Amino acid sequence: MPQSYPNSVQRLHALFDACWERELAENPLQATYIGDPRFNAFWPDLHPAALVKAEQANRAALRELESLMQTGLPEAEKLNAQLFKHELLARLDVAPFQPWAWAMSAREGPQSLNEVAEFMPLDTAADFDIWLQRLRALPAYLAQYAKLLSDAAQSGRTQPRILMARVLPQLDLQVVDVPEQSPFYTAFRHMPPRIEAAEVARLRAAACQLIGEQIVPAYRQFRRFFAELYLPACRETVGIWDSPDGAAYYANRIGFHTTTLLDAEQIHQIGLTEVARIHGEMKAVMDRLNFSGSKTEFFEHLRNDPKFYYKSEQELFAAYVLTAKKIEPELPKLFGKLPRTPYGVRAIPATSAPNTTAAYYSGPSDDGKRAGYYYVNLYRPEMRPIYEIEVLTVHEAVPGHHLQIALAQEQQNLPKFRRFAGYNAYLEGWALYAEKLGFELGLYQDPYSHFGQLTYDMWRAVRLVVDTGLHAKRWTRDQAIDYFRANAPKTEVDIVNEVDRYIGWPGQALSYKIGQLRVLAMRARAEAGLAEKFDLRAYHDMLLDDGALPLDLLDRKVDDWIAEQLRQST
Repeated sequence: MPQSYPNSVQRLHALFDACWERELAENPLQATYIGDPRFNAFWPDLHPAALVKAEQANRAALRELESLMQTGLPEAEKLNAQLFKHELLARLDVAPFQPWAWAMSAREGPQSLNEVAEFMPLDTAADFDIWLQRLRALPAYLAQYAKLLSDAAQSGRTQPRILMARVLPQLDLQVVDVPEQSPFYTAFRHMPPRIEAAEVARLRAAACQLIGEQIVPAYRQFRRFFAELYLPACRETVGIWDSPDGAAYYANRIGFHTTTLLDAEQIHQIGLTEVARIHGEMKAVMDRLNFSGSKTEFFEHLRNDPKFYYKSEQELFAAYVLTAKKIEPELPKLFGKLPRTPYGVRAIPATSAPNTTAAYYSGPSDDGKRAGYYYVNLYRPEMRPIYEIEVLTVHEAVPGHHLQIALAQEQQNLPKFRRFAGYNAYLEGWALYAEKLGFELGLYQDPYSHFGQLTYDMWRAVRLVVDTGLHAKRWTRDQAIDYFRANAPKTEVDIVNEVDRYIGWPGQALSYKIGQLRVLAMRARAEAGLAEKFDLRAYHDMLLDDGALPLDLLDRKVDDWIAEQLRQST
């Protein structure tokens, strides 16, 4: 090995570490989410100077990285360097579009900051004091956020008005007359019994005073700004095309979320092809059920027949838990290595439940003190179909997001930026591929549950058509909702929430189906190339053992694995 390698490797990993530390300091909420408690008392700095400083730091890091890559690195470090360069370039490429302008959506933003407590360690009185310290800084953060939105509005970079109108009721939940009714008081309502009664009383009194004297007035002021200044400035149209450099920004987001060179028209056509294919599979299940009506009539039957819905939140939650536990013993059939980190099931907080999706996953903390969580939406259980529970669980919990993300975080040999990498086409492509693994896990025995799996596959195919329709083909919101309703038997509340999600988060919805199709093609290639030598457990372990990767690098990894398996068998 050349003598330069050890020094180059040390410098490379020092660069990784320095950038990781800087990014956690820049985004204390991300630090909290991954379980680094050092920044739990802070909020991000949204001042324009801070944003410029972060961009300059990324440019300096890229220059240093490129210098190191030119001096030569051992093979074992080339992938690390390549992936780090990919991340830095992605940040720099999007910066001119001012992505912070669209950071707020109907699903997340200042209106739901109380939910940060879901990720905070709140086990001791000292933990609660840190949460109070963070809350004392919240009014200043809200003021910065208002300035950010004001600047965005002046530049013409706003979310659609119809989307932002959904935020007002969420802000209203924060403007309470009694501090104990505030969503920020929730964490103080049920405190750990290990905390002494006197400390509990002190902390609750401090929370009430802080909420009443600072938090609620700050939210009242933010709501006034939002309703009187920002909302009227928001655009009437829903596609990102109607923004400064909107078409170029959408192209950037397509590349970022899919890690491919596909353009909007190509993705739209892939979506149409997938929609047609899945309709054929849906028809086969309808025939199996001896349903004689049309597809539209069957969809309405699923949406309106009470037998497909639980009547209470408690029944619905119990069904999610039972399904998750039913899947776990089957996992060794498909995987040789499973994560050590556990996961639990939680209800989505009431502040965001009416405006968010059916479920989502929240990863475990890096310090091992917080499990992963499968968050399920219990809002209006009469709109949450029973036949979707199995497919939703394999996507969000196991073998979907929890299995993949927990395994990645447990790879202590990888730099942290790779253990927590967020390539959406990989993350969501894997989770959508995992939905199909439900058949191999013994799920979908009931034909309606099988139809639920097809519903979710169709849902992601529809996304390709609708997202590109909205942001490239200038569809209206009603067009998108109508197309969704005609092609997928999702309930009305899910359809509207989903379309509004695509409006507020251009390109992200493309990652699922694009990623899934590539992962399915990789498996087909491996099965064909290895024939009877193909080992599914070993194949899955290989797909997951390096954490998330861009799709082109994952393709290369699969091809290398196939070649190695063939060499070993000769």
